[in-house]
Formats: sequence, structure tokens, C-alpha cells
Amino acid sequence: MEPAHEGLYRVESLGKQHDRAGFCCGVESLDSYLKTQASQDMRRKANAVFALVAEQSPEQIAGYFTLCACGLAPGEVPEEARKHIPRYPQVSATLLGRLAVRMELHGQGLGGVLLAEALRKAYENAAVVGSSMVVVDAIDDRAARFYRAHGFIRLPESLRLILPMRMIGGVVAG
Repeated sequence: MEPAHEGLYRVESLGKQHDRAGFCCGVESLDSYLKTQASQDMRRKANAVFALVAEQSPEQIAGYFTLCACGLAPGEVPEEARKHIPRYPQVSATLLGRLAVRMELHGQGLGGVLLAEALRKAYENAAVVGSSMVVVDAIDDRAARFYRAHGFIRLPESLRLILPMRMIGGVVAG
């Protein structure tokens, strides 16, 4: 957790106590997912969904992110990142599928808090599930710039970005 937010917020698995209906980030597909699909995905083990909540109002979702396993063909990985991954027909990865912050909290650095927590969780579990990188499919160019600013490498001619676990380890461990 970033120092400015430490003690104010915590990240926890999405649960029945969280108010999904009141969440609005300004992107209909992200709002709709949380309200209609997230619980089902968790029950089916299709996605892990994590909520960022304020200590003083833990039922209100300030933001959320999802993680799940995925695979990439090695050719999809940019040259600058290939030295960080194993040479297999399929490269195992963790997909950061969704990341959203409540609209009235935009601009307060909570997107960075969520991303840091998602990367920490992905890194801590990489040895258990065999993941060599985090992959994100940015929703638009603005989101892609956000991920690039946090060290992700953009795949050519796409909104897909990756961050090798070795690079995450340097930040998480350091």
C-alpha cells in the first residue's frame, strides 16, 4: 500500500458484504461485470476478484481488480521481455483482467494502489501456479499509458501489455 493510503484502505477478496450495486467507475463494462458476473466467476474459480475498501466503510467498494491464469505464444512477447521468460510452446502468465476505481475517487492514486496489490498477489502466487509474467489488455489508450507508466511493455499494434515476474520481483522484493 502506498504510504499516503496506508491504514486508510485495505484489499480483500470480494464478498457478500460488499455493495456492488453502488459501484460506478464510469466504464459500463467494468461496472456491469462487478454487479452481475464477479460473484459467479469467483464461485466457478474463473477469476479471483479483489475489492479495495476504506477502513471506515468496508462495505463500500473503492475499486477492484481481477486475476486469473492465462497463456501466450512466445511470439506474442516483445523482444525486450523474452530474456525474462522460459522457452516453452506456451508461456504461462497471470491476467490482470479488470482494474477499476470508483468515479468519485479518480485522481487520488488508488489505481496505482490497486495495481501494486495486483502485482504483489500475482508475484506471491507465481511459483504456485507457474506464471512468468502479468498480462493486461488495456481498455483504451489512456489505460495503456497508465500501465506503461508502471513499467509494462506494450505489444506491437495492440492494447495488450506485459510485465515479466522478474521485473515485478525487483519492485516487490526491493
